[in-house]
Amino acid sequence: MTCRYSILLFNGFSNHCLANMVEPLRAANTLSRQLLYEWRFYSLDGKAVQSSSGLIVTPHGALQDQCGEILVVMPSYGYLALDTRETIRALLSAARHHAQLAGLDTGSWLLARAGLLDEYRATIHWDELSRFEETFPSVEAVQERFVIDGNRLTCSGAMAAFDLASALIRRDHGPLLSIEVGHLLMSRGVADPYALPLKSEDTLVNRALAVMQGNLETPLSVRDVARKIGCSQKRIEMRVQAELRTTPQALYRRLRLNLARKLTEETEQSIAEIASRCGYENASAMTRAFKAEFGRTPTAFRSGAPN
Repeated sequence: MTCRYSILLFNGFSNHCLANMVEPLRAANTLSRQLLYEWRFYSLDGKAVQSSSGLIVTPHGALQDQCGEILVVMPSYGYLALDTRETIRALLSAARHHAQLAGLDTGSWLLARAGLLDEYRATIHWDELSRFEETFPSVEAVQERFVIDGNRLTCSGAMAAFDLASALIRRDHGPLLSIEVGHLLMSRGVADPYALPLKSEDTLVNRALAVMQGNLETPLSVRDVARKIGCSQKRIEMRVQAELRTTPQALYRRLRLNLARKLTEETEQSIAEIASRCGYENASAMTRAFKAEFGRTPTAFRSGAPN
């Protein structure tokens, strides 16, 4: 199912924060080849808003009567001037039509003013944390990059918005897609664009990933991967399952097929050449695996044919 985001922008919003929230969602759609997320931009009155750096955004409309899974409140600079009865009424109304509420940067202040963070853990831009804590004693203010407390989401600033978006993708669709999104958006400027390393938060899993990614053309058995990193096959199976919710075999296959997809999309190599580079004995074997993973054959994928 598609998760719908309603993003409420105010004059003075940070387009850095906005991009860090939306681009990971867009990347998740791109990598999965599914519409996992969609988003629309709103202002209180439906009129255009201007970011702190001068970017003008024409919203899809006014916030009134809009609905979705997640309402994202994004004022950034000048948020105290937005702390008005009109804003609070609009937020209270919108809260009834959204399952989750998110305050990005200083958006937490407006949610707290509306009483929508009472008894929740929440954060805000750290420059405002002391004043936030003093003004809203019913909120458990914490100095963290982002907080997910039930159906309340808050983050401390533009860079933290990327962390929050990644955590939401991980929550919704598993850690591997979240890692792949980070890989797509953050691993730039490497000499070989087809050998960029994925990384997890587990050191042992990272070592296994490094061995797998170094042996895509001539795949190893999981036992051999474990031997190269100095542990048992059972241990690496348990750690990969715990960290990435998949098996080492499925992870290895996905790495090889992700490379196949990238080569199919970005090069003119034949399907047979790509199959060889990705560790398949022949084009037919890779085509079957490719279609099972991505819903289309490599040829259909390259031509842009629908599923």
